[in-house]
Order: sequence, then C-alpha cells, then structure tokens
Amino acid sequence: MKKTRTKHSPAFEAKVALEAVREQESVAELARRYKIHANVVYKWKRQLLDNAAASFESEASDDSAVEREGELLKKIGELTVEHDFLSNGLGRCR
Repeated sequence: MKKTRTKHSPAFEAKVALEAVREQESVAELARRYKIHANVVYKWKRQLLDNAAASFESEASDDSAVEREGELLKKIGELTVEHDFLSNGLGRCR
C-alpha cells in the first residue's frame, strides 16, 4: 500500500509555524500534537522566518510597481504615435 502525501492548507502551516516560533512547546511536541513529522515543522518555521520581512516590504514594492506601470504606459503611448505616423507616411508613398 502506497502512502500519499498530505496537503496542508497555508493557514494550517502558518498556525504551526507561529507556534514553533513562539517556542512555548518543543518542535517534537508540536509534531506529535498535529501528527506531522518534526522536519516539516522546522521547514515551515524556517519559511515563516525567511519570508516575514517580505510582508513589510509590500509598500515599497507597490510604489515601484505603480512607477513602472506609468513608465510602460508612457512608452506604449510613444510607440503608438510612432506607429501611426509611420503608417500614414507609408500610405502616401504608394
């Protein structure tokens, strides 16, 4: 009989990782309580700690994304004007 991997929801993973970060219980106790392997708890804890800073960087990345979008829209406008100009010039040459 082949075992299949259990897929846990992100909310469950976050809950377990937060409990591991709090260190009120050992990783072994958490693993036993939630019936998962201790290495999984360590992995989720590491992911939480590694990605925690990203949640505070969203404002800066949002500003840069809006700025980048404005630059791209400006470039699209310039290219549209050039295309129209060249299309009209090509039509007169025929």
